[in-house]
This record gives sequence, structure tokens and C-alpha cells, in this order.
Amino acid sequence: MKKAKDEMRPEYKRSDFAKLERGKFAAEVAKGTSVVLLEPAIAKAFPSSEAENEALSGLLALAEKSAGITRRPTRTRAKATRAG
Repeated sequence: MKKAKDEMRPEYKRSDFAKLERGKFAAEVAKGTSVVLLEPAIAKAFPSSEAENEALSGLLALAEKSAGITRRPTRTRAKATRAG
């Protein structure tokens, strides 16, 4: 087994690692929730998890509701013409 080198890549700074928090999302993972990273513009629009969940729930409900609109009818229409 090779001994690990005590050097870092030039783009990393040790001062950056002091800001990290170990196990930050451990409680959420244990509950079975999903953790996702949002783009900064999206995160700015939704300041809390509740706001994000409400918007996504609304979008999901709208998608499910509108899915029925695009389906073809299963029953055919009766012909309106009569011989006469």
C-alpha cells in the first residue's frame, strides 16, 4: 500500500476546507429525502425548501391534470348524417 502524499493540487487551498460542515445532510438522508443542488438563479427564486416543494407540487399537479387533455378519446362519435 502506498503512503499518501501530503500535498494538494494547486487549485485547492486549505482555507477553503475549514468552511465545510461534515454530515450537513445526514439527517435528511436518514429520513429518505433527496438532496439536490439548484442553480443560483433558481435558488434565489425559492428561498426555502417549503417554497420549492410547493412550486414543484403545483407543477406536478398541473402536469398530471393536463396529461388527460392531450389524450385521444376512447369512444368514437356517432355519425350525425342520416339518409333521407
